[in-house]
Amino acid sequence: MTDMDQVKQLDEMGVEFCGFIFYPKSPRYIFKHTPAINIKKLKGKINKVGVFVNAPSDEILQTVDSCGLYLVQLHGDESPKACEKVSDYISVIKAFRLAEDDNILWKIKDYKEVADMFLFDTEGAGYGGTGKKFNWDALLDLNIDKPFFISGGIQPDDIPALQAFSKTSVAKDLFAVDVNSRFEVSPGIKDMDKVKDFVKGIKL
Repeated sequence: MTDMDQVKQLDEMGVEFCGFIFYPKSPRYIFKHTPAINIKKLKGKINKVGVFVNAPSDEILQTVDSCGLYLVQLHGDESPKACEKVSDYISVIKAFRLAEDDNILWKIKDYKEVADMFLFDTEGAGYGGTGKKFNWDALLDLNIDKPFFISGGIQPDDIPALQAFSKTSVAKDLFAVDVNSRFEVSPGIKDMDKVKDFVKGIKL
């Protein structure tokens, strides 16, 4: 998110998390749009998540304090040790960008003890979301044994597929659905009607 008024609207809708990108190369880099104090002043039930890519832990923790973040998502190639450093201070979501033939359990095994949650996204050429559809079937029959987010090109008409996925055995650990580019009118600005309809549908 880059618009603080939209974040307030999301809170009123009952959306539980909103992400702010702290990766300078992203078109959604939050400090291009608003200073830290405006993020810190946001109140409500919504959980403010900071998304970082290979940032030094000191910089992450400083940003957590200056922006009043509730969670951190590490979306780069952070080592388990780097994750642990941050998770000693704040809850951490470790994101994994997955290719079709990845051994998912092998990729996550060293992060089980040092991350609070996982996020599964589609592998792309760079860091951050690709907008490409993540193949949820790759998770079927796995025991993730950690709360996880699914991400990767989720769009407004995916509600039936998500509801079907939620009935699978792996979904016992499904914690949240992460949506972004397919709900945007421009980077960081959401089509709030699309979001509202999706939230209503997903919560049924």
